[in-house]
Amino acid sequence: MSIQTIEDSKVKAFPAKSAEIITFTTNARRRFDPLAIVGRLASTLVPPAIVIALMLVVWQTACSSPTSSLPPPSQVWNEAYDLIAHPFFDNGPQDIGLAWRVLISLQRVAIGFGLAAIVGVALGALVGQSIWAMRGLDPVFQILRTVPPLAWLPLSLAAFRDSSPSALFVIFITSIWPIIINTAVGVRNIPQDYRNVARILRLNQFEFFVKIMVPAAAPYIFTGLRIGIGLSWLAIVAAEMLTGGVGIGFFIWDAWNSSRLPDIIVALAYIGVTGFCLDRMVAAVGAFVTRGTTAK
Repeated sequence: MSIQTIEDSKVKAFPAKSAEIITFTTNARRRFDPLAIVGRLASTLVPPAIVIALMLVVWQTACSSPTSSLPPPSQVWNEAYDLIAHPFFDNGPQDIGLAWRVLISLQRVAIGFGLAAIVGVALGALVGQSIWAMRGLDPVFQILRTVPPLAWLPLSLAAFRDSSPSALFVIFITSIWPIIINTAVGVRNIPQDYRNVARILRLNQFEFFVKIMVPAAAPYIFTGLRIGIGLSWLAIVAAEMLTGGVGIGFFIWDAWNSSRLPDIIVALAYIGVTGFCLDRMVAAVGAFVTRGTTAK
């Protein structure tokens, strides 16, 4: 009996299972087909590349005039080539590449945002679980979340008397509000069936938090984390402009004081790409944890 005959007999004996196998095999072939991979990459990369190219053309055309106060892309490339081509140079404490400056800022963001994530999820779970906590804390949160990030900086400098913890506090206080609010909404939307199962299994508060509350509210939590990480990156750049140091924010302020507009534009590109990568990282973790139920 030939292999094809055996396969045909399996299809006849188990039609539903065979259809699933055929579908899975077809999808796997499409997923790993070189032409399909190239097509997916092209559909992902070509549209933004075209848009960026058009923006560069418009920018070059609009700023090529001698009376223009902003440099065109060609001037940025010529005057800031070293920053673009050598992002990891290190000539001393205050003379380092933009990649090192971004990493220093990211270190501060990791600490401040990490603390905000832990405290925000805990407070959000409390507000979402307790009606009295929601009535008492939610109005306060709604008022404090409207305060601009830099408005906290003078208060934090007076409290900590040091720029480094002050910047961390600004990151923390800026990014915690969307985490609290989204977590609270997710906890309030937990189906009643889940709560009934927890009562039947006689789960204590910690077990309910770990096994029921966090998994059920995970899509909302990661939505808040994505908003929070973006606000953290905005806050650290603004805080570093005023507190100093060697981060990317202070570099922009120092370049402005030295009238180096091309350097500022390159730094803005670094900031934008880094912020995009941070958002994609949190989105990828959220999609993995929630099995794709969060928005990408």
